[in-house]
Amino acid sequence: MINEFLQYLQYERNYSSHTVLSYKNDLFQFCDFLDISPAQFSPPSVNSSDIQKWVLQLMSAGISARSLSRKISALKSFWRFLLKNNRTNQNPVKNIVLPKTKKALPAFFKQSEMDDVLDDTFLPEEFERVRDHLIIKLFYATGIRLSELINIEDKDIDAHKKSLRVIGKRNKERIIPISEELLENLQNYISLREREISKEDANLFLRKNGKKMYPMLVYNIVHNSMAEVSAIHKKSPHVLRHTFATAMLNEGADINAVKELLGHSSLAATQVYTHVSFDELYNIYKRAHPRANKQGGNYENKDSSY
Repeated sequence: MINEFLQYLQYERNYSSHTVLSYKNDLFQFCDFLDISPAQFSPPSVNSSDIQKWVLQLMSAGISARSLSRKISALKSFWRFLLKNNRTNQNPVKNIVLPKTKKALPAFFKQSEMDDVLDDTFLPEEFERVRDHLIIKLFYATGIRLSELINIEDKDIDAHKKSLRVIGKRNKERIIPISEELLENLQNYISLREREISKEDANLFLRKNGKKMYPMLVYNIVHNSMAEVSAIHKKSPHVLRHTFATAMLNEGADINAVKELLGHSSLAATQVYTHVSFDELYNIYKRAHPRANKQGGNYENKDSSY
């Protein structure tokens, strides 16, 4: 039954393999708590008390509120599947109350840091250096995900429309506009790649052996490049995605347009960046307004909910 649910997530809902694995681990862990094997799982035998006891055990073990929420979300999704397929008529997860999780604001790189890392004044005409520099620039200019970048093919670039086609989560396609400069950078890279590399895969970004890039390689390229200019703890492709969204909103872009560019399914996922933008606005105000730091005239940012 659990395996059937996991197959449903993967093949019908098009969940990523990472998400399916997380759900599998959470459900198997719940079975361990019940002292049964996944094959022995029987929905009618589970009640709300069982789930509450599991929650208490997890909390006693020091699990974070965020991880706990994910595990219960896995159970909720599983029981929705069971109800939909008439495997049960009860939902013991329905009234489970979880601790509220404080969502951390996304980290992002400063504009000056991005300017430093994207300075190509002295960039050697070497394949890997040109490729790595373009990877950073493409992340920052488009806000695409790591998985999306890896899977881009040459045919996804439309030079006439100055656009890039990417396939996001759950195989959703979106078209992202690109600048004349970025288009020229892409074309120059492709010319260099065709001269230097014997291509084995259709992907845009390749290793020197002509094969497709893999996630850890791209992560290391971003991390090592950004480590030269930034001191923030996390230096990943996803932070470049945050940086793109924050920069767009700080420059006045419509939040719905940013949502579409990022490929978010809901506006709530994009709204977190307005918090970052507001923080930046507050810092500008604090530095610039003559009475911002005076007694009685100080603006205090006490409400983080905005």
